[in-house]
Amino acid sequence: MVNKADMLSRISEMVHDKKIEGIADIRELTNREGIRIEFVVKKEANANVVLNTLFKYTALQSSFSINNVALVGGRPRTMTLRDMLATFVDFRHEVVVRRTRFELDKALKRAHILEGLLKAIDVIDEIIAIIRASRSVDDAKATLMATFGFDDIQAAAIVEMRLRQLTGLEKDRLQAEYDDLEKFIARCQQILASDAEQLAIVKSETQDLKARYGDPRRTEITLSDDEFNPEDFYADEDVVITISHLGYIKRTALTEFRTQARGGVGKKASATRDEDFIEHIYVANMHSTMLFFTDQGMCYRLKVYELPEGSRTSKGRAVQNLLSIDPSDRIRTYLNARSIEDPEYTDNHFVILVTKKGVVKKTNLTEYSNRRSRNKGIIAIGIREGDELLDALLTDGSHEIMIAARKGRCCRFNEEEVRAIGRSGSGVRGINIDEDDEVVGAISANPKAEDAASHTVLVVSENGYGKRSDPDEYRLTSRGAKGVKTIAITDKTGPLVAIKSVTEDNDLMIITKSGLTIRMAVSDIRVAGRATQGVRLINIREGDAIAAVSPVAKAEEEAPEEETEAEVTA
Repeated sequence: MVNKADMLSRISEMVHDKKIEGIADIRELTNREGIRIEFVVKKEANANVVLNTLFKYTALQSSFSINNVALVGGRPRTMTLRDMLATFVDFRHEVVVRRTRFELDKALKRAHILEGLLKAIDVIDEIIAIIRASRSVDDAKATLMATFGFDDIQAAAIVEMRLRQLTGLEKDRLQAEYDDLEKFIARCQQILASDAEQLAIVKSETQDLKARYGDPRRTEITLSDDEFNPEDFYADEDVVITISHLGYIKRTALTEFRTQARGGVGKKASATRDEDFIEHIYVANMHSTMLFFTDQGMCYRLKVYELPEGSRTSKGRAVQNLLSIDPSDRIRTYLNARSIEDPEYTDNHFVILVTKKGVVKKTNLTEYSNRRSRNKGIIAIGIREGDELLDALLTDGSHEIMIAARKGRCCRFNEEEVRAIGRSGSGVRGINIDEDDEVVGAISANPKAEDAASHTVLVVSENGYGKRSDPDEYRLTSRGAKGVKTIAITDKTGPLVAIKSVTEDNDLMIITKSGLTIRMAVSDIRVAGRATQGVRLINIREGDAIAAVSPVAKAEEEAPEEETEAEVTA
């Protein structure tokens, strides 16, 4: 609680010290509502500027941010106020419906028994005679059912009926109960038949809760002394991260993408505007750190669980709302770092950046642990005029780098040929390309790794053709060489658009500029020679083209199913 006298004293001191300018006088006025503080502004001063200054240096206005994370459908989700209200209303709506069904079923069963009892009282002399003449309860029930048409439930209730219920007063009570049940049953049926009635009950019950428990807050919100680790709230699992051409980002459960056969049409991957399309796709762990690199060579970072969650068809959220990116800049590539805070990990890993003009640069990962990269970003590479950042690779210092160009050539060289430099450096030549050519991608691999033999080089062309090749077919050259042919470029295949390192334990996800995606097993793509054009991976419609290619963890195979035109274009 702010003390009024202390606040006025503080404001007076700041006015005297000219920290707050534009205030001519401070007055205290008393009216029916209590004491009112009035600030008199100088003639030449701007009232809005004075007000904002008061808000900045005093407790007249305080604001704080909140992170509304809730479990929706068993998964943590960041919710807006509207989302929270909608989810609460949906929950209360479901409670009202299920409760009404339960009460209706209970009332129908009771009304059925009362019908039997009322009917039995009218013929009570015959019923008593039947019961007295019966040798057992079951015989009595069977005779009642056969003689008067009672069912098993009604007959059991009649046999257990007490003598006091034969009085006229008890009969009136049973009749009154039956009449009330009839009205209650009609009301339940009316509620179940109308959504408006159900929502009216939700509103009424919410207002009742407010009337009973809407007293002023008695608790105090304070910081906890215990250490809080947000990672504990998120499962250690892989998710698919997608970024559209216009900068909309989201994370989606990997299980939402099923496997299809090679050459299929695909299914809708994201709801995008007509001028937008999915441009980047990546698979990362929820506890990892994502490093975001922009066209102009800036780097930002976020934890994967901090990214907005969305369904396979949702649009996502604009990256500009998550990171302080310059309006003229945009996300180009990103890396999945296991831990950016562990010195043992960062000291032994490097970030290799590749630009469209074939420039390559190597920097120790430790230099990206700067906390400033979380919000305002840090310089990752000095971009030369007419160039832009294209790709980023995470290595351990003993990798081989392969850089592929649009005209179908690829240069392979040792990482050791690139000296590690600071973040602000611009790098050296990685591949020698023509003026009208440009780099489309880069991959890295450790030839001494245990699984090196299982990796193949996958290349994909703009018109949906692709193939896998053995890495040994690409001879080792010096950094800055022209490289060797990696795919036969023809009018049918179109220029090269992607190069990836894959294994047969991977699936391949391909997304077109229209937003269609297909997921196929890498093992379905045959290994071919380095200079061949490959096989068709996806049927590209007229006016469409490949936008992004990404290997993902292999999913459980499902039976291939036909995709209708309506499903694809919905």
